Amino acid sequence: MRRLPEPPLQLIVFVVGMSILGAEIAAARLLAPYFGASTIVWANTIGIVLVALSGGYWYGGRLADRNPTREGLYKIVLLSGVLLAAVPFAADPFLGVAVDALDSISAGAFVGSLIGVTFLVATPVFVSGAVAPYALRLAVTGVEEAGTVSGRLYAISTVGSLLGTFTSALLFIPLIGTRRTFIVFGLALVALAAVGLARRRLTLAPAALLVLLALPVGTVKGETEDGAQVIHETNTEYQYARVVQEADGTRSLELNEGEAVHSQRRPGTFLTGNIWDEYMIVPFAAQDRPPERIAILGNAAGTTARAYGHYFPQTRIDGVEIDGELTDIGRKYFDMRAPRLTTHTADARPYLRRTDERYDAIFVDAYRQPYIPFYLATKEFFELARDRLKPGGVVVVNAGHPEGSDKLEKVLSATMASVFETVIRDPSEDTNTLLLGTDGRASAQRMAANAPTLPPDLQPLA
Repeated sequence: MRRLPEPPLQLIVFVVGMSILGAEIAAARLLAPYFGASTIVWANTIGIVLVALSGGYWYGGRLADRNPTREGLYKIVLLSGVLLAAVPFAADPFLGVAVDALDSISAGAFVGSLIGVTFLVATPVFVSGAVAPYALRLAVTGVEEAGTVSGRLYAISTVGSLLGTFTSALLFIPLIGTRRTFIVFGLALVALAAVGLARRRLTLAPAALLVLLALPVGTVKGETEDGAQVIHETNTEYQYARVVQEADGTRSLELNEGEAVHSQRRPGTFLTGNIWDEYMIVPFAAQDRPPERIAILGNAAGTTARAYGHYFPQTRIDGVEIDGELTDIGRKYFDMRAPRLTTHTADARPYLRRTDERYDAIFVDAYRQPYIPFYLATKEFFELARDRLKPGGVVVVNAGHPEGSDKLEKVLSATMASVFETVIRDPSEDTNTLLLGTDGRASAQRMAANAPTLPPDLQPLA
């Protein structure tokens, strides 16, 4: 059998660079269902990758000085690819056990994600890091060209890293999922090594990875409360999302590590017995008629929009959600529909800045526990929201917080009070408080006085 040409060193460092950064992006998404996608998780992921790369550079240099051969380089690339492709298969059992163990000692996302990314990604990245100095040793034939050759190889590797970042985040993860993304990058490395080593039995390795790529990935996070089941899950452009259905038919939308429910639909009713019901009545603390137009910033799967469409069908609703796939989930699994609902795939603050509409009520439900988008909690944001209100309009913020802690609520209340003449609170749940800001008058007594004018289902809430 005729041997294929050996892969050029430039191609090897390009593919390895692409795989390292692609794996880094995929690793953060792999941890998200268990530890979230906060800055802490990203910091741990980037930090461990850099430490592993540094170690790999050092060790690769030592190996190259001992006995630099093409075969040795191909073996390193092969090992790197196999380890990378194995990551998703080690992730499920390890992360499941790790989360339970860490919960038992009350360890948080920092410790959990640090251990997770170290166990899963450090070794493949360490091995991949050894490739660049080893390839450089093979490429340099004389001291007079060392600078040019090393600069060229590291530039090519960096371009590969850039491509790996974008293909992982924008192409592979949204289209084929996080687990298959690891297999794709592992397959690229294994195929490259198999061509270089030119051994017939090694062709089985890429073939095996292709088979794994075609297999169903199964449920990423299948554990639920007793009697519940996961009926849909996906890795969106922004996060991991799943729909859980309980035995009575109640459906809930969970994101990332599932610390909070972001939308809910109960069969046979438009109410949930949860925080979303409060949005129906809170505006009546400052207004004596149903809102003509509202904006929901953080619409998720449309629980509030659906209820408003039922109880106040004349209200025009702008549902703003940065993750368009959640809107699709809302339509398919949560019956998200309303006579005058318009959905917008946009970030909340840029949407408010661009819109010319004026609202009777702006609902801010974008504070994902346990994360708060800082740019939606500033004085400048609330000034922008105030400028998009009609006279007498209200801004209502869902301040989710740990049970027994009111620190976030106090900080948000103080910030809102620097913008609005009136700020009142509705501590409807142990972990959720609605804060209402307006330049008009607002009080619980006014809401109670308006209660008889509300639909019968809503009157007990007021």
